[in-house]
Amino acid sequence: MRKNGIDKEMKQIEGGVCAPKGFSANGIHCGIRKNKKKKDLALIVCDRRAATACVYTKNLVKGAPILVTQKHVADGYSRAVIVNSGNANTCNADGIEIAEGMCALVEKHCGIPAGDVVVASTGVIGQKLSLEPIAAGMENLVGGLGNAPENNVFAAEAIMTTDTVSKQLAYEFRLGDVTCKIGAICKGVGMLCPNMATMLMFITTDVNITPQMLQKALSSDVKDSLNMVSVDRDTSTNDTLCIMASGEAGNALIDRTDTEYKKFCRALHEVTTAMCKKIAADGEGATKLIECTVRGAKSKQVARTVAKSVVCSNLLKAAIFGADANWGRVLCAIGYSGAAVDVNKIGVAFVSAAGKIEVCEDGRGIDFSEAAAKKILCEKEIGIEIELHDGNYSSVGWGCDLTYEYVHINGDYRS
Repeated sequence: MRKNGIDKEMKQIEGGVCAPKGFSANGIHCGIRKNKKKKDLALIVCDRRAATACVYTKNLVKGAPILVTQKHVADGYSRAVIVNSGNANTCNADGIEIAEGMCALVEKHCGIPAGDVVVASTGVIGQKLSLEPIAAGMENLVGGLGNAPENNVFAAEAIMTTDTVSKQLAYEFRLGDVTCKIGAICKGVGMLCPNMATMLMFITTDVNITPQMLQKALSSDVKDSLNMVSVDRDTSTNDTLCIMASGEAGNALIDRTDTEYKKFCRALHEVTTAMCKKIAADGEGATKLIECTVRGAKSKQVARTVAKSVVCSNLLKAAIFGADANWGRVLCAIGYSGAAVDVNKIGVAFVSAAGKIEVCEDGRGIDFSEAAAKKILCEKEIGIEIELHDGNYSSVGWGCDLTYEYVHINGDYRS
């Protein structure tokens, strides 16, 4: 079913959030960030009220934009997303007022009711966010809206913080005889240990689907995608994942759990898992992507727990950075995960483009070539394969190595 890592029923295309019918976007520098070369304000607009679903951070400290967005999408619909970078608008006395003000600016310049606007912010926590630069930039932001691939790139760049690359993608797939599209942009490289969503991710699709089924698909998907990513075990205050569906593809309305719904869920999962890898690979200071695959678990939850514990282990992440095949750190992470496993059945292997090497069987070390292992671990993408030999369930988690640069970035984040 897959070719080059992509479901064969799907085709990767250009355009990101602008690829699906009915959507336009733009991103500009308005002055929130000091560096004029870095964009800091993005806007995504749909031609009509779109079915909308969201998931948010589980952190008890939530950014004001989340509280406003939750209210605005309570009816399952929205028409626009406005996002700023450089300031999280979190833990501020006037945070709600500022977030509502951003939505009001969209209404003023686009004619879209403020109550139909999703708002998000990312950046430093606890610093006041002024509406002045945002208001001053709105004419330029709205005037530059378009659905060309470069418009998507501008929006993706405007939501970046310490990201080293912008993150976007799009696919087309078929529902019945209709070609549908789905696209996404996201940011996130630090404070990443989601427990529901991710940093900031915005997905658009032209699939015709009810808000209820869209929310069901999204809430189910994140359990095996975005909830399985970790860079530093810190859960952000502003994590938001939002998907908007314009319905303009013209497929038969998806309003139940049928074959077409399942096809849509596969397409959504293709997007979210691809974005997971982009996020983890671009973790703050990261030089390597880690993908941990757990097989043979007695339950899905056990598999998830083991995979997440391994990719969250700072000791393991440091070992991967140093290309050290210290497999004992894998066993250690499994042991304290809380998952019900038989440690005497565990097998571990490291794999990359340079090959595969078994390092542990039945919970015990086996002879292996340290030189061969080091060669494998020197690649940019490292796989950790864990076999529990206790059932038929599996799961995958993503993370990155822990480097000196991570400490450097976060030791001077506000500068």
